[in-house]
Amino acid sequence: MSDWTSYGRIDTDGTVYVQTAEGERAVGSWQAGTPDEGLAHFARRFADLVTEVDLIEARLATGAADPSQAVSSIRRLRGSLPEAHAVGDFDGLAARLDKLATVADERAAAARAARVAAREEAVARKTALAEEAEQIAADPTGWKVAGDRLREIVDEWRTIRGIDKKTDGELWKRYAAARDSFARRRGAHFASLDAARKEAQTTKEELVTEAEALADSTDWTGTANQLKDLMARWKAAPRASKEAEQRLWTRFRAAQDAFFSRRSEVYTARDAEQKEAAARRTELVAAAEALDVDTDPRAAQTALRDIQAKWQAAGRLRRESATSLDRRLRAVEDKVRAAMETGWRRTAPSANPLLTQIREQVAEAEERLQRARTAGDSKRIAEAEQALASKRQVLDLAERSS
Repeated sequence: MSDWTSYGRIDTDGTVYVQTAEGERAVGSWQAGTPDEGLAHFARRFADLVTEVDLIEARLATGAADPSQAVSSIRRLRGSLPEAHAVGDFDGLAARLDKLATVADERAAAARAARVAAREEAVARKTALAEEAEQIAADPTGWKVAGDRLREIVDEWRTIRGIDKKTDGELWKRYAAARDSFARRRGAHFASLDAARKEAQTTKEELVTEAEALADSTDWTGTANQLKDLMARWKAAPRASKEAEQRLWTRFRAAQDAFFSRRSEVYTARDAEQKEAAARRTELVAAAEALDVDTDPRAAQTALRDIQAKWQAAGRLRRESATSLDRRLRAVEDKVRAAMETGWRRTAPSANPLLTQIREQVAEAEERLQRARTAGDSKRIAEAEQALASKRQVLDLAERSS
């Protein structure tokens, strides 16, 4: 400041005065030099006050200052002006401080409002997180997803600031209680699941034991039905643990495969036998149909008996195949029988050697039946009974024709 006399003076006794709107007041004493030097000294003190005010004003303008702290600093400076030992424009500096005080108060009010809003938002966010945790604990849609979300809530929780300790503690208690409830329910769920899996393992071990007991069976139809029933029971049973489920399924499937592979081999062999039997019987019935019945009925009958003997030895056929071939053979038999009946009518019963031959054949058939019964061979018994019935029928027709 160059014009010190505008704001202050030094009396002859060295007292330093400053001029303000309220009048002149003493601010100190100067004895160390000239009056100009003294005024310069006190002017520098005033410059220090101005610098401090400039700094506050600049920090408020840039937003670097805490409005509340700025208000305190401004009030401190404003209150110190009446007692300040300096020379300068105290009225102008007081006006600046008053203006800055208004700005700082507004900024402080806005900051307080922002803090209140931020706190309310923080409380709302943590309340929402606590409520979400409580909802998860009450009705989890998936244990893993729910557990992951509860951990995410903690991470998000830690990023939220600005809540008073009491409120934050109360909200944390809600979250912690929800997390503990979830942990208990999850523990109970998996304990129940483990018990169910152990029960399922016991059930499936029993099914495996049953299946393995049937693996060597030769009751192809009955056992196949039993295995199908076991499969249905397997599918209806709950799942065991992954390891046990796979191990038991491997055994269960192996037992089924063993049975069905054996059955397939037997059926394949049977199909081949039946195919071969069908071919042989087709050849036999073709030979029977080629017999010259009209020219020599007796020779045709003899040849037919040979064909009939080979017919039974040809093997078993499927019903649908056997029916057609049997029908064709019976047609030939009927044709031969009719031809023989015609020949018998032309021959006296006493001179009919064929009738005698047929009676001998009936006797032989009776003897074969008796031998089969003695041997206890059910298959031979059935064949002998069928042959005897056929020969007795022929004999009956022959005798009535005679």
